[in-house]
Amino acid sequence: MSVPSVSIIGAGAIGSAVAGLAVKAGASTQVLMRDTSKVSGLSGVDVAEIGSPLSGDIVVLALPYAAIDDVIATYGAQAFAGKVVVDPTNPLDFTTLDSVVPAGSSAAAELAVRLPDAQVVKAFNTVFAAVLATGTVGARPATVLAASDSADAKASLRSLVEAAGLEWADAGELKRAERLEALGALGIALAVTEQIGWTGGLAVVAE
Repeated sequence: MSVPSVSIIGAGAIGSAVAGLAVKAGASTQVLMRDTSKVSGLSGVDVAEIGSPLSGDIVVLALPYAAIDDVIATYGAQAFAGKVVVDPTNPLDFTTLDSVVPAGSSAAAELAVRLPDAQVVKAFNTVFAAVLATGTVGARPATVLAASDSADAKASLRSLVEAAGLEWADAGELKRAERLEALGALGIALAVTEQIGWTGGLAVVAE
């Protein structure tokens, strides 16, 4: 499978790390941000303001969970129709580290309701930005866990991830995003309490 084109909304730590992976994978990469004058550390990408047309087959919402509604309002749901939309958010109250979505749901499930004509994938939320940037956990390739109801969407994202040199693990249907968000919250809690570093994380070893 050829590597799909990618649009990344947000140029923070996760957005910049995913952009680096996309460029490494050889993907045509667009990064959208509010203030393009503040761009730094990005090379090999097309930079545009949020609100510009989305050029990528894959759209990564590399934003705080609270900012996603505003972006959807800016574009309208139809702008995401037919695209693979990746949700890397961990929807937490960072004071308590409790989830801010209803029990039994997930940020990705809520996103799928808002974008019914997109193929939503939960991915990149269980791997810290610093790990995505290097692509490794210790001496091993980092593992990207993903959940989606669309096998085609997962295959498209997998081609990008593996072309960038990372490992891939299929976590199942989109309803499993709740578990991935719990895993992401656990990793954040361990890092905040200094039990692991922000360069630590998950690597799946199949032996």
